[in-house]
Amino acid sequence: MTVLTRFEPFREFSTLQDRINRVFRESYGRESADESLTTSSFAPAVDVYEDEHNVTLKIEVPGIDEKDIDVRLENNTLTVHGERKIEKEEKEENYRRVERQYGSFTRTFTLPTTVDSEKVSATYDKGVLKIALPKKAEAKPKQIKVNVGGEKTVEAKAPSKAA
Repeated sequence: MTVLTRFEPFREFSTLQDRINRVFRESYGRESADESLTTSSFAPAVDVYEDEHNVTLKIEVPGIDEKDIDVRLENNTLTVHGERKIEKEEKEENYRRVERQYGSFTRTFTLPTTVDSEKVSATYDKGVLKIALPKKAEAKPKQIKVNVGGEKTVEAKAPSKAA
């Protein structure tokens, strides 16, 4: 079973850098509250699993309209781009804590050559984007029958003698 895993050794440093930047922005008042909420970027959580027929990605993108999600497949590279916009209807400006992340995101995955790019499909339901990547027929596992016993004998007819 092949598993696609995005290894990011410096992810925690990026999060730390974002937090430090936010502290400095808030301390020195360079941006308004709305601007500081909308200028960050984030990476939504992704589950990747595979079976004999498909590679499937489940991406958590709650609060994002389907029209704000762009899925592209080009040269065995799947790119998912989206944006979570801050709600402007909120009249309360005295936030005590903001934990939800706003802004745009881009996730890129290099796909195995066994994926049939013509049959890729995506569905969006309850804040989860599910991308099904079917495998090509020749890439699916095949069961091979194992013969038991000695060598198989082949009967051949002797060539007839023409008179």
